[in-house]
Amino acid sequence: MKSTFSAWRYLWKSEDIRKKLLFTLGILVIYRLAANVPVPGINTDALVNLRANMGASGTFFDFLDLLSGGTVSSFSLLSMGVYPYITAQIILQLLVPIIPALQRRMEDDPRDGRKWMEKWTYYLAVPMAALSAIGQINIFNSISIQGGGAPILNFGFSSGLILASTAMLLSMIAGTMFAIWLGELISEYGIRQQGLSLIIFAGIVAKMPSNFRSILLDEQNRVFMVFFTIILIILTIFAIVYVQQGRRNVPVMYPGRRMGNRMSMPVKGTLPLMVNMSGMIPLIFSSAFLQFPAIIASYFASSKIEWVANFAAKTSEVFGGGSWVYWLLYFLMVVGFTFFYTDVLFAQQNYGDNLKKMGAQIPGINRGAPTQKYLTKVQRRITLPGALFLGLVAILPFLVQLFLPLGNRSSGLFLVSSAGLLIVVGVVRDVFLNIEAELQLHGYEDSLLVR
Repeated sequence: MKSTFSAWRYLWKSEDIRKKLLFTLGILVIYRLAANVPVPGINTDALVNLRANMGASGTFFDFLDLLSGGTVSSFSLLSMGVYPYITAQIILQLLVPIIPALQRRMEDDPRDGRKWMEKWTYYLAVPMAALSAIGQINIFNSISIQGGGAPILNFGFSSGLILASTAMLLSMIAGTMFAIWLGELISEYGIRQQGLSLIIFAGIVAKMPSNFRSILLDEQNRVFMVFFTIILIILTIFAIVYVQQGRRNVPVMYPGRRMGNRMSMPVKGTLPLMVNMSGMIPLIFSSAFLQFPAIIASYFASSKIEWVANFAAKTSEVFGGGSWVYWLLYFLMVVGFTFFYTDVLFAQQNYGDNLKKMGAQIPGINRGAPTQKYLTKVQRRITLPGALFLGLVAILPFLVQLFLPLGNRSSGLFLVSSAGLLIVVGVVRDVFLNIEAELQLHGYEDSLLVR
């Protein structure tokens, strides 16, 4: 097998692949440029003061920055990234097995069902973006920072502010839809099926230099922090790749083929079941779910009733990432959502009926419903280590600072080196596989991945 570098040379020999890569790079550049356009009505001085004094809410904003590519802290038009679209997609996927009519529609005509899902995902992304924008604005304004005032000016729904508030919300929703559109352009004309993932990937990579720079500012522990960070990243990447590659190969007997008047012998095969079938979705969905208490509490932070205001402040502190209760709930929800989302995806695959239609059978297991029940049991069993791994990835920033207090400067870096790296490694791996498939499609035999 030739080296990896020979395969990279082929990328520029194929005009079609070269155009796709350059188009993808151009779209990502446009996205990063648009990420610097601020939302109208921002109090810049208050926003700078807020970023410098986030305190206990730092982890909360770090996660929002992770999904939006560092645009939340600067409150740009793309501050919500593609997150509302992902949330809408998750909601519709979870509704399919719950609503019988939707499930029948997906099973009767999968192609029409996918088109229906795509259309309604776009429709649902708009109100999700509006709710997310209102929540972000309320949370920013509810944080009391001395000497800066409210970061978001002229926001409210009274008669004097409704026009300015509507313009602000519409601009943020338009920014989200623009980011989604850029992702769809990448999927259609660039690296196929990787648009939205690359948008998130670009944001994470763009934020890494500033996180490393914050580490270098600590002159007292600079050498130790750089060494520790490199080791942590290497170990995290190794663990992510190891778990993501995990498979359980279930033996399957496929029927023989008819060759003239004779039937060939049955063929032995395997059905690979993934240890982590849900990917990054449980982390995103769990974090979104845990944001709601902080968003609701922001409406009562300025209440004139003392105990209500105190309760809202305590809720914001706990669910803002500054308490061990938040991290414990985060771990439990990630594990729970991993099982739930895997069950939803696995049920949609319907391996029992599909294998029965093909005439295939798992040795010792009856076809149809018994096969599906057996495979579901196996899938849930191997999902346990994958779910626990995702839970540990989610709370890695808390664990690191629990055993090695490093201050708020490094919190963002550890978030990227755990949950962020899960996205980065997954996207890079998928991109390499897609490029490898493109090379093979164009007649190049060398693989980008050294086996």
